[in-house]
Amino acid sequence: MAMLNIILGTALLFFGRRAFWLFVAGAGFVAGLSLANNVLEVPESIGLIIGIGIGLLAGLLAVFVQRFAINLAGFLVGGYIALQFLPILNLEGGWWTTVLTFIVGGIIGVVLVGLFLEWALISLSSLVGASLVTEALNLSNGISLVVFIILIIIGVVFQARELRQDRHKSR
Repeated sequence: MAMLNIILGTALLFFGRRAFWLFVAGAGFVAGLSLANNVLEVPESIGLIIGIGIGLLAGLLAVFVQRFAINLAGFLVGGYIALQFLPILNLEGGWWTTVLTFIVGGIIGVVLVGLFLEWALISLSSLVGASLVTEALNLSNGISLVVFIILIIIGVVFQARELRQDRHKSR
């Protein structure tokens, strides 16, 4: 599982904007896995199957219904990122707290995607990619935070440079 997180996280860090279907599929996977483990409290193997299923469905939607898929990805990633703050803020109060936090984070994610599509894809895919890689490395809290921030910066800088090059080529 850790290797899958590292591979998917690295792909999202570097190609989340360009291959947005991967971003959408990755968002579906991490959101499905997180919800299965936190809300349904199923065994890890069942959570993995649910995550893969939601990821595949989201990826297929990305190919066929792009605008909806982009908003779906914003919702899923926003919800996933919001869930990451529950333990930090010591707000783990039950399934309703998890669901409400996911929904609020999801709405924020949709708003960000609508306002800043390219930059939302870059920032959200970098956040999720960094989170997946950092989580898989299982580092201590202080080191984990430093690695997380460095990975976000690397992902944003790499994808922003690609965006600038793409815009320069189209002129």
